[in-house]
Amino acid sequence: MNRRSFIQKSTLLTSSIFISLETFPSTLFTEEGVVSGTVTSRGKTVAGAVISDGYSVVQTDKKGNYKIELHELARFVWISTPSGYEFKTESSIARHYYKPDTAGKLNFDLKPLKQKDDKHNFIIWADPQVKNKKDVAQMMETSVPDTQRVVREMGKTLVHGIGVGDLVWDNFDLFPDYDAAIAKIGIPFFQALGNHDQDYRQGGDDTADRTFQAHYGPTYYSFNRGRAHYVVLDDVRYLGTERNYDGYITPTQLDWLAKDLQFVAKDALLIICLHIPVHNSVKNNEDFYAVIKDFKNVHIMSGHTHFNANVIRNGVFEHNHGTICGGWWTGPICEDGTPRGYGVYEVDGIKLKWYYKSTGRDRKEQLDIYVDTLTNQKRLIANVWNYDPDWKVEYFLDGKAMGNLAQQDGFDPLAVKLYKGDKLPNPRPFVEARSTDHLFMAHFEPSVRHVKVVATDRFGEKFEAEYKV
Repeated sequence: MNRRSFIQKSTLLTSSIFISLETFPSTLFTEEGVVSGTVTSRGKTVAGAVISDGYSVVQTDKKGNYKIELHELARFVWISTPSGYEFKTESSIARHYYKPDTAGKLNFDLKPLKQKDDKHNFIIWADPQVKNKKDVAQMMETSVPDTQRVVREMGKTLVHGIGVGDLVWDNFDLFPDYDAAIAKIGIPFFQALGNHDQDYRQGGDDTADRTFQAHYGPTYYSFNRGRAHYVVLDDVRYLGTERNYDGYITPTQLDWLAKDLQFVAKDALLIICLHIPVHNSVKNNEDFYAVIKDFKNVHIMSGHTHFNANVIRNGVFEHNHGTICGGWWTGPICEDGTPRGYGVYEVDGIKLKWYYKSTGRDRKEQLDIYVDTLTNQKRLIANVWNYDPDWKVEYFLDGKAMGNLAQQDGFDPLAVKLYKGDKLPNPRPFVEARSTDHLFMAHFEPSVRHVKVVATDRFGEKFEAEYKV
């Protein structure tokens, strides 16, 4: 199919309110299918900048020039913003993609940062998943001001955000409301595609993301900050029937990723952001791991599950985040008892530190404890929601150290109270308590009056929770 006929056919699919003949990306390219240009900053050319159309990946030469032959299915051309430069945004939403002019020319002008970016922070929002204006109101009243406070507390540290999918819940009219939330936070924010961000009435996997693309640009891309290289991928494959999808990273993306990573130092901090967890829910995850096998400092940021978990597989640390929406905006916790919230990450060179920030709660609150009475003893349950194998969870009874708590799968008591049963919660009773492995348990005599749990994370920071009779 030649480029002219492809463009004509592609415009017939533009039925969404966000897509029109003038704004749909495929209409932006010249018939010749070649784009060239120069990358500059303050009048000087920038060598080594990476440009891509999602198929080919090229670098600018010593004079800052590049030339890329567009794939016939390419919808965007973008720059992988180099370290040391500002992210291009529009009301805080990342706009790293561009349109060439009618002559096939596309120049990029980068604005230098006013400070070094080896040290910087980023925030991960998973599953805001707003369905209606009531959900939006909750997001605006809770998640937004909480994130604003965290950003303010960072002072002058550079910070950006990444939404790892399900920005809305099948209601694309609410994309502007999500954008308004991001604008209030006031930091550059990148977006990944979730299954609820797909248009199930647009055909197959190649077309279901067109509303999202018209609003947020490409569904896979990369950018840089300091010694960290960030990649956003689309691992939601729509199977062509209503709401039927699976976790899968297309060969096209894997091929692009291999090309993109050719220009990344093997000792870089590699941050890969997507929606569906890779370790157990992406069908071709072994193909994905093979592409990144030469990188030893890889962290995956995912969402989708509506619980919080940390998993290390093939030397890759995957952070599967609790949600912004908690129990789909019906309660303050996720199905595993994790409070609704988001991930906060601190980058120092190639080192990464992190914590989970619960919405409306202090940053030092990293666990909840419950004490219930059994027949002839009491039971302590601690939910340490951001636990990973390098944490230590100890307990004390009436001031006496009792050692480590035993880890055990089970249900968070509050999640059971709020969500268990076919009539709870109202109005979304499909939300249910879910078993989790970040529970810790011990039994003790009824005479004990004071219980304390101390959880120490992998960075040596201690968090406490107490119960007094």
